Amino acid sequence: MRQRKARDLDKKLEAFGDILVTEPSPEAWDGAFAGCGGDIYLEIGCGKGKFIVKKAADNPDDRFIAVEGQGTVMLRALTRAIEENGGEAPVNLRFALTFVNGMEKLFSEESLAGVYLNFSDPWPKARHAKRRLTHRDRLKDYARSIRDGGFIEIKTDNDDLFAFTMDEIREGCAGVLEIIELTDDLHNSDYESRLTMTEYEEKFSGRGKNIHYVKVKVNRNKGE
Repeated sequence: MRQRKARDLDKKLEAFGDILVTEPSPEAWDGAFAGCGGDIYLEIGCGKGKFIVKKAADNPDDRFIAVEGQGTVMLRALTRAIEENGGEAPVNLRFALTFVNGMEKLFSEESLAGVYLNFSDPWPKARHAKRRLTHRDRLKDYARSIRDGGFIEIKTDNDDLFAFTMDEIREGCAGVLEIIELTDDLHNSDYESRLTMTEYEEKFSGRGKNIHYVKVKVNRNKGE
């Protein structure tokens, strides 16, 4: 659902200059994380930020990037990041207000350790299949920027999207992505991914809704 634009949005976003990268590019991240090292993980579509803020807090030796295309939603994520870090800008978390349409515009090859896709828009109409973030072309595009052995984690409560996603992985990405974790009920599994939830996930899993989950590894040694 598209959010109504917050009043004076651009001005409000400017206040988060310490953690909001306004011109994301492959060259931007070293400067954005000045003085902070470690592996880099990306969440595409961070929503209100609950997931990525916790990931960054729980893993201070790694770096995290959150991308979100809707400015009003991004503002809420930025606010959360500061508030939950005692009013200070977290050193290992950065945000970019953009949509991902070609990873090469944002990241160098093999620069990421992992990518998170949490409750992406299902785009239910068949004619919109290529817009789904788990379409095979997009998955291969993410893999380009993930190092060999890195991962993509996908969570969704949408049965049709998950079925589509599994077909795209198995049929469209064979030899590039290898399934290493898989369940139709994440919160009744032992997978570590169940421990870090989005707002949406917390709400619906609490009501007993099963959460689909798959983790795939990038394996270029099997490349086509």
